[in-house]
Amino acid sequence: MRKLLIVSPVLFALAACGGAEPEAAPADTATETTEVAQAEAPAEEPAAPSGEAEFAVCKACHTVNKGGPNGVGPNLNGVVGRAVASVQGFAYSPAMTAKGGNWDEAALDSYLAAPSKVVPGTKMAFAGVSDAAKRKALIEYLKAQK
Repeated sequence: MRKLLIVSPVLFALAACGGAEPEAAPADTATETTEVAQAEAPAEEPAAPSGEAEFAVCKACHTVNKGGPNGVGPNLNGVVGRAVASVQGFAYSPAMTAKGGNWDEAALDSYLAAPSKVVPGTKMAFAGVSDAAKRKALIEYLKAQK
C-alpha cells in the first residue's frame, strides 16, 4: 500500500506533463536537398570492359611482347593490320594459311566472335567472345600492342 502512495503521485505528475507535443526542430533544408539529390542520382553504369582483362584468357596460348616467343598460338604483338598466318616460326593450320587477307578490326571482330565458324579447321580451340563490347575492348588492347 505504501508503494502505491509513492508511485501514484509520480504517475499523476507524468500524466499531467504529457499534454502538448514538443515543437519540431526546424528542418535543415540543405541536408534534405542533398538527400533528395542523392536519392535521385542515377545508378552508376557498369564499367566498360577492359581489353587487358579480356586478354587474360588469351594468355594461356598467346603472348603480346614485342619479339616474344610464340606459345600454343602465335605472338599477337602487332596483329592488327598484319597479314593472316604471317608470324615467323609458328605452324599455322592449313585452314588459317588458306584464309589470306589481313587482320583488320573487322576481320578480328568476326574471328574472335566464332573462330571455328570463320576459319573451319583452325587450331584455335576457343569458342569465342560473344559480347561485342568485350571483343571491341580486346581489339583495342591488341591495337596498342606494337
